[in-house]
Amino acid sequence: MPIQHYIFLSLALFAIGIMGVLMRRNAIIVFMCIELMLNAVNLLMVAFSKMNGNSDAQIFVFFIMVVAAAEVAVGLAIIVMMYRKVHSVDINILNRLKH
Repeated sequence: MPIQHYIFLSLALFAIGIMGVLMRRNAIIVFMCIELMLNAVNLLMVAFSKMNGNSDAQIFVFFIMVVAAAEVAVGLAIIVMMYRKVHSVDINILNRLKH
């Protein structure tokens, strides 16, 4: 498969993630869109790694996925605590948590 297909798919996934972050106000959906953008970058790194025949980027992607798993755990814990405090996951309500 040509590299252009991987680039187009990665660009499409990243654009969907950007649009989701900018347009949605639900914290869980914004969080999923951030993860989608991270996976789009990982896909592109693996594609370029495969094209060049170098496996260093694939190892780097593995470590990115491990950090992303920890990020998901912390992020979901923050969202759950926010929901317990204000009974909503709307990111516009986060200004109330300052006080």
